[in-house]
Amino acid sequence: MTDRRTVRATSELFDDLDRQLPAERGQNGEPSRRDFEVFELLPLVDEIAERWDELPRLDADLPDYRILVKRGLLVPWLTVVAHLTPDGALELVALDIDAER
Repeated sequence: MTDRRTVRATSELFDDLDRQLPAERGQNGEPSRRDFEVFELLPLVDEIAERWDELPRLDADLPDYRILVKRGLLVPWLTVVAHLTPDGALELVALDIDAER
């Protein structure tokens, strides 16, 4: 068994989340930021920690940045950019949510 990497969500990731989802759940069941944090973010943290080495590079010139694109539980698609820091932790630095159904 390999050691699990530490994963940290940055303020930039939460800024992206704040711009893309409302504070309150929508009248038609659209997810809130809190819904995303509970149902999407925690599984994303686990997946990035477990799959870091197999995730594609964001750019060939940036080997310490990886990208994860996947279907969400609450949103159709989401993209997360993660960065490997000098201390070996992974930082989630960007989030793009495709909320169109």
